[in-house]
Amino acid sequence: MNSPPVPPLPALQAEGLSKHFGGVAAVTSFSITLRKGEIVGLIGPNGAGKTTVFNLLTGVYRPDAGWARIAGRDIAGLTPDRIAALGVSRTFQNIRLFKLLSALDNVKVGFQPRLAESLSDALFRTAAFRREEERIEAEALELLDLLELSPWRDALAGSLPYGPERRLEIARALAARPKVLLLDEPAAGANDSESAALRRLLLSIRERFELSMLVIEHDMPFVMGLARRLVVLDGGETIAEGTPEEVRGNPKVIEAYLGEVSLREDGA
Repeated sequence: MNSPPVPPLPALQAEGLSKHFGGVAAVTSFSITLRKGEIVGLIGPNGAGKTTVFNLLTGVYRPDAGWARIAGRDIAGLTPDRIAALGVSRTFQNIRLFKLLSALDNVKVGFQPRLAESLSDALFRTAAFRREEERIEAEALELLDLLELSPWRDALAGSLPYGPERRLEIARALAARPKVLLLDEPAAGANDSESAALRRLLLSIRERFELSMLVIEHDMPFVMGLARRLVVLDGGETIAEGTPEEVRGNPKVIEAYLGEVSLREDGA
């Protein structure tokens, strides 16, 4: 008798993650399961704890309680570089580019978790080191082309318009070939047409790199058109989870957002 197929491990799983700062609970018992290739939106009003969740998942903060795993491997308590090497990349709400480096060099920095050469290879510029440099340059140029950034390849990152800056952060995050991509407000500052183009781009990236994505976003039409499942935080606690349609009509969600944003699909 054939054994039933073993279901794949979740790309990302967290259970009971909590973080306090002094007497203030920033996140309380946060749990999520993110399947391979799935895009989940993490939404909530300002101060809800969304970025704290990202900081817990990437090792910036150590959780006071709970655990997190990438493809079944425990990451809670690991340093950010160790977690990045296991396949987690992120962007930031406040763009963090190396503004005095070119766009191309910013993407090259993102390859750090994947570098194969040794210190001696780098010091003596061996043939292996030169081959690695050529591979990184070629892949970085491909990412710039994919994110429609080729015209700015040699421009200083600090001179880029706001939209290309956002896309450059995504390109740099993709350089590490992550299994899980955490995006912190990727559509911030975008107009309707720019948001629509970014949504199509992220869906294409998801397919091309077989990525799972967790996306923080305040642009409701954008995230509801991107993610098939939403998790809603308020005051550090999960108050709702479900499809965009289910979340849009949830009374707790409507109350949390009252006076801040509309949850109507048209954004009106």
